[in-house]
Amino acid sequence: MAHFAEIGLDNIVQQVIVVNNLELLDENGVEHESIGQEFCRSLLGGTWVQASYNRQFRKNFPGTGYTYDASRDAFIPPKPYQSWVLDEQTCLWIAPVPVPGDDKLYRWDEDSAAWVEITRR
Repeated sequence: MAHFAEIGLDNIVQQVIVVNNLELLDENGVEHESIGQEFCRSLLGGTWVQASYNRQFRKNFPGTGYTYDASRDAFIPPKPYQSWVLDEQTCLWIAPVPVPGDDKLYRWDEDSAAWVEITRR
């Protein structure tokens, strides 16, 4: 099965759909993204970009609210915190401070720009 993301205003993913691989085949039985894009467009309109569930291309599998960055040819998740920066290799957001490497649970606190231990009650 193939996956296609509908790209809306500001390159934001609107939805992701599953398409049978047979819909991507040319007359020689070779898959082409462009054929799948036209198939999606003919059914639902809009602009479509193929996605990879196992991240073989376009860095990340998208979800609603992700951004498609054509210059990076990557799907980028929404930025979780203002202080986080984009890792150019993975196109994922990373904290400005690494999470502690122990067995405790932490959450990011944006106000203090630090990881805060989660205490169990």
